[in-house]
Amino acid sequence: MANYYTDHPEIAFYLQHPLMRRIVELREKGFADKDLYPDAPVNYEDCIENYRRLLEVVGDITANIIAPNSESVDQEGPHLENGRMIYASKTVENMDAMRKAGLTGVAQPRRYGGLNLPNILFSMCSELVSAADASFQNIWSLQSCADTLYEFGSEEQRQKYIPRICAGETMSMDLTEPDAGSDLQRVMLKATWSEEQGCWLLNGVKRFITNGDSDIHLVLARSEEGTRDGRGLSMFIYDKRQGGVDVRHIEHKLGIHGSPTCELTYKNARAELCGSTRMGLIKYVMALMNGARLGIGAQSTGLSQEAYNEAARYASERAQFGQTIEHFPGVYDMLSRMKAKLDASRTLLYHTAAHVDVYKCLEDIQRDRPLTGEERAEMKKYSRLADAFTPLCKGMSSEYANQNAFDCVSVHGGSGFIMEYKCQRLMRDARIFNIYEGTTQLQVVAAVRYITNGAYSEIIRGLLAEPVSAEMEPLRARTAALADIYDASIAAVKAFEDQEVLDFLARRLYDMTGEIVMSLLLQRDASQAPDLFAKSARVMTQMAEETVMGKSAYIRAFKASDLAAFRVAEA
Repeated sequence: MANYYTDHPEIAFYLQHPLMRRIVELREKGFADKDLYPDAPVNYEDCIENYRRLLEVVGDITANIIAPNSESVDQEGPHLENGRMIYASKTVENMDAMRKAGLTGVAQPRRYGGLNLPNILFSMCSELVSAADASFQNIWSLQSCADTLYEFGSEEQRQKYIPRICAGETMSMDLTEPDAGSDLQRVMLKATWSEEQGCWLLNGVKRFITNGDSDIHLVLARSEEGTRDGRGLSMFIYDKRQGGVDVRHIEHKLGIHGSPTCELTYKNARAELCGSTRMGLIKYVMALMNGARLGIGAQSTGLSQEAYNEAARYASERAQFGQTIEHFPGVYDMLSRMKAKLDASRTLLYHTAAHVDVYKCLEDIQRDRPLTGEERAEMKKYSRLADAFTPLCKGMSSEYANQNAFDCVSVHGGSGFIMEYKCQRLMRDARIFNIYEGTTQLQVVAAVRYITNGAYSEIIRGLLAEPVSAEMEPLRARTAALADIYDASIAAVKAFEDQEVLDFLARRLYDMTGEIVMSLLLQRDASQAPDLFAKSARVMTQMAEETVMGKSAYIRAFKASDLAAFRVAEA
């Protein structure tokens, strides 16, 4: 029987991540739960074994329930009845399977009914779900919105809502509006305190809300009358049981058909303030979005795996001119690049998730006791690393997922254009990944300060200093040469002392950053598991050479006056 976890040993490799022991130590807080909960681990080895068993369960459900249901979900999709969203019938079946397996609210503490999983494990589960059906991953992974409730809500709110999420109720984050997409400072849904009802009332419209008819919503709304910017926005909790919100429309989308994207109308909807007023966008949405971007990294990696699987299978079966097409250079070049992009996305995903875990665990410990000086320094270090790696992870993996899905169709040739083949759905589903939760262009904006202040260069030099196997040493030397070219390119862009030039060339620097970092991470992984990663490490390093040399040549030849040729002509 197929199993999406055990069929791909690359995933299990990352249970050995260099930070895993520290993550478990922090997450389990000295394994204090072992005396309170029968399923809590008693030591590190027991914890890792629990993780393996859980991943096997997820791998079984995804391979044998969610994946077989995906075609039906894509064709049926959700629909609207009397102001309510109704899931596709097979989506309901998927949700029921995950709920019965105890796979809801998995990252929440055990005292609320969760499994206390760290981000790196949640990301692994999320990858498996996405490989089976990226649209269902959208619904299932939104349980991570509970992290915001846990971090910023009151203890009363935690006890009220988090057990419901762990029991299987759904969540959404209601942020965007018709006039507020990427620019969330323009959100105008109004929150008004009602003395008569003793609660906040929400009025207005939200648009493009994933899983918008969920049970529990986190809503960004304008609580400060007379304001027009982010300082007037607060975060609210809306419980569907209270009523006051209707689904006005479900979007008809290119892909991810099983994931309902809703337009919502709020009419005196009763809500609770989450955290403090005025902090909705400045603090809480930023935390939500960083978690969501990590989720898109997992979603992208899962779909990249499925695209590679489909392409490799078809190429091994399709015969032309007396041999299967996998033996043609044009095809095996494409397949090797697909596999390298998949492996690169995965190593970057779990590296990023590990950084998030360390600082988030320390933040949680800080709620119970003061941190030591060493712990404060550790939290600061990993918070900064997580902030730097998250835009790389989201942007690079979502671009690679699109490229892999496109190439999967190409390997299939004319058959890839036929709706009966899965690859066309993968391509349609992938197209949103580099758009929602911040386009790739916005990931570049988030990353560019770490490019110009030398943070990525410092990270790259740190990775270069790590020991690798003899087989990887030549690749490491070639990547060191790329790092020198990269630093020279950054210096050349900064020498313009022109913000518009920096903004224009930033994407080139971002791509160079991502491919150098991913090459180094794969070289490290291949040093430990050459059978899994050596080929991808070689291919990725060659890809990085193409990118860095080509883009550095572009930068060297660039003049500020060249911008005139690209600007939109004035009317």
